[in-house]
Amino acid sequence: MPAKRLRAGDLVRPSRGIYVPSGRAQSVLDLGRPHTQLHDGDFLSHISSAEVHAVPLPGWAQFRPDDGGPVTAVVEPVPWGRKSGPHFQEPGRFLHLSRPQHFSLPRRRGIAGHRLRLRDGDLVEIDGVLLTSIARTWVDLATMLPMDDLIVSGDAIISEHSRSFAPRKAMVPLAELREFVAKANGIHGVRKARLALESLRVGVDSPPETRLRLMLDDAGLPEFLPDYPVEDILGRPVWTDLGCPQYRTCLEYDGEHHLAPEQQAIDAYRDQRVSEAGWRQVKINRIDMGRGPDWVVSRVAQALRKQGWSC
Repeated sequence: MPAKRLRAGDLVRPSRGIYVPSGRAQSVLDLGRPHTQLHDGDFLSHISSAEVHAVPLPGWAQFRPDDGGPVTAVVEPVPWGRKSGPHFQEPGRFLHLSRPQHFSLPRRRGIAGHRLRLRDGDLVEIDGVLLTSIARTWVDLATMLPMDDLIVSGDAIISEHSRSFAPRKAMVPLAELREFVAKANGIHGVRKARLALESLRVGVDSPPETRLRLMLDDAGLPEFLPDYPVEDILGRPVWTDLGCPQYRTCLEYDGEHHLAPEQQAIDAYRDQRVSEAGWRQVKINRIDMGRGPDWVVSRVAQALRKQGWSC
């Protein structure tokens, strides 16, 4: 491309050797494509790969670049060691680009560089861009995310159910993720991932549901199972977000879509069926979660006590 064209006002230079159209919204995949093409073997990883795969991340880790951010490089962190540098404290400011272990670290403006030990099947290609697989990405996230956030991401990855009205297929089935993690010896983050794996549950529909379940588990309440079917008086299943069969208590996390009149009518009928079946239901929403664990736990504990539970 002629030098005069490169100086045109409709192009911007996010990093050396890379020119992109200005004023055009680009996905993480679009932003990562030229970086992976400049150096053979480079691939998206960690936070960036998670965003491409639509794995949920906490708000502070989602990609929000700050004018490219500073140049940084990560030298294979120890999973339980202290994390220093903006690439860990503010990972969403950067694109995360990795190379195989025997190459030098990527060093570019706005890039968090990593070197990773790779195995067969660790990389996939989407629209011509090389990136870590979903299972490998989850293990790599263990080096950056706190435990609860890692479990939230893991629940989303393995979530599946066969309900006739809203079937869902797992990004990675739980058995497959277990097998991957079991064989991931020597990969940074695997010890933490193995601990998180024990807390994953199949059937969760949203990150708030996972956070609610973990909140109750931490408080020592009886276990609530995701996507639990309550049998109504006609023997038909009513699918609840979280159910405790021992004390016939179920929870619903009501997001904003529950405010729509049509959804409220559906919810009212569901609530009636649950009540007639002898179950007690607690509805939790964003405002409840914002009040903190004490508030949420007290509401659920009260319902459990009315159903025969004693702490």
